[in-house]
Amino acid sequence: MDIRFQAGGEDKWSADIALVPIWEGEKILETCPELGEAAPFLQIAPGMRDVAGRDKEISIVYGHPDLPYSRVMFIGLGKQKSGQGVEGAIREAFARAVRRVRAMHLTSVHIPFYCFRRLGNGIRLLEEAVYACVLANHEITLFKQTTRDELLPRVEWLAVGFRDEFVPDQARVAARRGETAALAVNRARDLANTPGNILFPDAFASKVQLAARERGVRCEVLDEQDLEREGFGAHLAVGRGGAHPPRLVVLEYAPKGHEDEQPLVLVGKGITFDSGGLSLKPSARMHLMKSDMTGAAATFAALMALAEEEVPHRVVGLLALAENMPDGNATRPGDVVTGLSGDRIEIVNTDAEGRLVLCDALTYAQKRWNPAAVVDVATLTGACAVALGDEVAGLFCNDTALAERVISAGHCAGENYWQLPLWPGYRKKLTSPVADICHTSSSREGGAITAALYLEHFIQDDTLWAHLDIAGVDWSDEGSALCSKGATGFATRTLLELGRGGLA
Repeated sequence: MDIRFQAGGEDKWSADIALVPIWEGEKILETCPELGEAAPFLQIAPGMRDVAGRDKEISIVYGHPDLPYSRVMFIGLGKQKSGQGVEGAIREAFARAVRRVRAMHLTSVHIPFYCFRRLGNGIRLLEEAVYACVLANHEITLFKQTTRDELLPRVEWLAVGFRDEFVPDQARVAARRGETAALAVNRARDLANTPGNILFPDAFASKVQLAARERGVRCEVLDEQDLEREGFGAHLAVGRGGAHPPRLVVLEYAPKGHEDEQPLVLVGKGITFDSGGLSLKPSARMHLMKSDMTGAAATFAALMALAEEEVPHRVVGLLALAENMPDGNATRPGDVVTGLSGDRIEIVNTDAEGRLVLCDALTYAQKRWNPAAVVDVATLTGACAVALGDEVAGLFCNDTALAERVISAGHCAGENYWQLPLWPGYRKKLTSPVADICHTSSSREGGAITAALYLEHFIQDDTLWAHLDIAGVDWSDEGSALCSKGATGFATRTLLELGRGGLA
């Protein structure tokens, strides 16, 4: 979708249809008189009697085809809200609108900027509207042999209209921010929807290298020999049973003048397929385990977006890639391995593999850099999904200010987090009779907490650290206007917002 800007008033505007948000019961021609001037037919159109603004309601009013506004789509926002409730309503409404436009086989839409004025911060709402439109225009067609006629047409361009002679710089930046964020989320979704026989660790690493080269981002790939030489024993243990060896991808974005800045380090779990290893998962829904690399996809997509925007902050991304498969060389339950930290780790359940690749990556991040903060993101525990469901991700953090920044970034992105405790009394559940630490709890209760405590074991006392457990929110079985059925790309925009704000 091409984003355009049209200034100079209605006579210079053009598109197949205009999108106008409306509260339930709002008299739109009174609260937004500019609309009546742009489309005078609305003042007499019988169809206006049916425009109620109810939640999820879409009403289309038609004028003469030669008018700049020959169609106006009123998008219901429901009961009037404030603050972040408005932003969420705008996202949902504009996504529904674009889905409807596509169903009508229209190829261009127009958003009059003045329609946001009565709703709150117009600049902020424009960013969310563009974000939603780009997301709703995206379709998963990666491996479908189909003709263009069998697919709903995508909207080719979106125009933002201004009555003034020039486009305000703030509005232009806001629209581009929304576009960049949506393209990053779409990139993460496409990666997470890609099957494990195509996106295995080395293939993932190659994609990252190509994209990094195009963006001028420093990229380094550690293969299995490098990992062995460096001492990544926990990471290597996960990949022993796979046909494709593990990788650690290191991305570093350091704009000129910020090369010596303490970086924000993002660490993503990247299990390109998770069978559970010898602790084999049930067959039902195992096919969805191609998306067990969502954390790495979100990390990669966010960092590329930060580089595209030339954000003035140094950011490092670590993608811990492996496939967890059973074969004669696979790690066995009961094995003891030595991680990069030097800790000897007892492995009881090979299906708890994510924390093994992460613990080595977290150790590496602290050894190689002096981070301003480390944030890891992972589809880590089913226990978190059981506790919080499919709309809220788990947040664990050792610093109150950092936790607040993550939650705030999530709110900006429409991604919700609930902070869970790093309950010190549960550390005893990770006691091993044969090694320094056991990587899983001795009981099932509090599984998300004990997994976070295991990761915390590898965090130095002076390192600010947050752990995002996105199990439960990384996949949508039903789909919505904002996200087709499949991977959601959750946490991508949270990481992007954190990077935009900087932590140094």
